[in-house]
Amino acid sequence: MERKGLTEARRIVVKVGSSTITYPNGKVNYEKIEKLARVMADLQNQGKQMILVSSGAGAVGVGKLKFSEKPRDIPGKQACAAVGQGILMHIYERLFAEYGQTVAQVLLTRADTLDRHHYANARNTFQRLIEWGVIPVVNENDVVAIDEFKIGDNDNLSALVAGIVDADVDILLSDVDGLYTANPQTHPEAVRIPEVTEITAGLEAMAGGAGSRNGTGGMITKIQAAKVANSSGIALVIASGADPEILRAILRGEPVGTVFLPHVSHLQFRKQWLAFGARVEGTIAVDDGLAAAIRKNGTCSILPVGVTDVKGNFESGVTVSVVDKTGHELARGIVNYGTEDLRKILGCQTKDIEKILGYTHTDEVIHRDNLVIM
Repeated sequence: MERKGLTEARRIVVKVGSSTITYPNGKVNYEKIEKLARVMADLQNQGKQMILVSSGAGAVGVGKLKFSEKPRDIPGKQACAAVGQGILMHIYERLFAEYGQTVAQVLLTRADTLDRHHYANARNTFQRLIEWGVIPVVNENDVVAIDEFKIGDNDNLSALVAGIVDADVDILLSDVDGLYTANPQTHPEAVRIPEVTEITAGLEAMAGGAGSRNGTGGMITKIQAAKVANSSGIALVIASGADPEILRAILRGEPVGTVFLPHVSHLQFRKQWLAFGARVEGTIAVDDGLAAAIRKNGTCSILPVGVTDVKGNFESGVTVSVVDKTGHELARGIVNYGTEDLRKILGCQTKDIEKILGYTHTDEVIHRDNLVIM
């Protein structure tokens, strides 16, 4: 895929950060939201299928309650989100209606993606809303989410939603206008990277730091979101949210922001859930040879001879992360052996598995059909 392929994008996820739709004091930026509604409604009228992932409930709640800053404790944060969520949704409903569009609120938590049936139900609901010409407005259900089941930031939420709805592109509008070679606030010589075709360990290491005080995401969360989206065959764009008109420029293929281009086509439903819905229970490290084979071939089975280390305490049949010796994630897959047995067969030949364990479940630690490249 190339940037010019964005001109053909039909199903589009747009994520707006808190800093895009609120002022620094937490008050609602009506002018910005009105522009966003107008541009998205017009794109919908052109035949696009628009999905909005919106931050801001917590920030709006802070503004409504006249607090100087967001509470630090979880109940306080959730209470602010409870106050702000209804206000924010009412604003979206009213402004989109002015341009003839109907919106629907969709609240998700990580728990909704962990169970394959819940994941399928969410997918079906999104599909029906889109068929009806409704624009879903999505946010994490902060009011009830607990740390164990929190997605944590709306950059990654947007990438998960993009995978659920089989989007063509996920556009992150925020207070940064793209990925730079260094932090432009501290390095004036830094230049924007217009296009990324591979998310390397070096690229991940280069990202870091949080944005404005009202937001939760920094550049690292955007890189993570790009990795999730690209692994589902979805392009992701990071661009400035200063003027929502930039959405038109992006969808005309103009060189604005930073576009992360996928190498794979859209994943089938089962592999989408395996990679991004299921909980990752542990980590398997592989040697350089197997890591190179995974990168070169796109997918291959993980045999015990190439496994060098295991982290976590898991049973067989769960999803684990596959990393290289630097800790860079290469893939995710369903493991055929639990932690205890896997440690016993590290580096061994498949013919020796039965002699070591007293049984052979399969020759593969992870079969290629149950492996998704990240």
